[in-house]
Amino acid sequence: MIKKLSILAFALALFSCNQQKEAEANTSLTYFDIKGYFGKEISRLQQLNPMVDKTVSINGVSENKTAKITDWTKELTIFVNADINKTSWKGSFKAEKQNGAEVYTSDSKKIPIKKISVIQNGQKVDKVEIIIDNKNILYQSQDTLTYFPDSLYLIKKHQKIRLLNEKKYSVIGKLK
Repeated sequence: MIKKLSILAFALALFSCNQQKEAEANTSLTYFDIKGYFGKEISRLQQLNPMVDKTVSINGVSENKTAKITDWTKELTIFVNADINKTSWKGSFKAEKQNGAEVYTSDSKKIPIKKISVIQNGQKVDKVEIIIDNKNILYQSQDTLTYFPDSLYLIKKHQKIRLLNEKKYSVIGKLK
């Protein structure tokens, strides 16, 4: 009898876990789907395989190179990681329309992503801009990520680590 009850309890626990996963999968996104959008862009760029004129600058010293990007997932990972649809962040962003753009902002000190601006023309995205601000006792950084489909992506990073000189990085990728 105890064996049958424990099997039944195990089966019910297993069944409830599966239902919870289905419920999570059916949850609609609260904000613009950054992760999904850049996932599609990565697949599209992987297939398109365009030449990229890439300029990397560190503290004003630049290097330019034209090449094909072999791993778009790695190249655009910083954009994908700016996903604001995390369960713990639900309700932490204010959404509004400004000059034809969907703008999501957060004042929370616990959330590094401070602003996402998405300009769309119908269903087509024309521009995505993301501002990330990280601060703690030892480290401070501000990132501005800008993406124009089919033409350009720009990553600007300004960082200050206590007791070290401040650094400014930028990566500009122009698609050809």
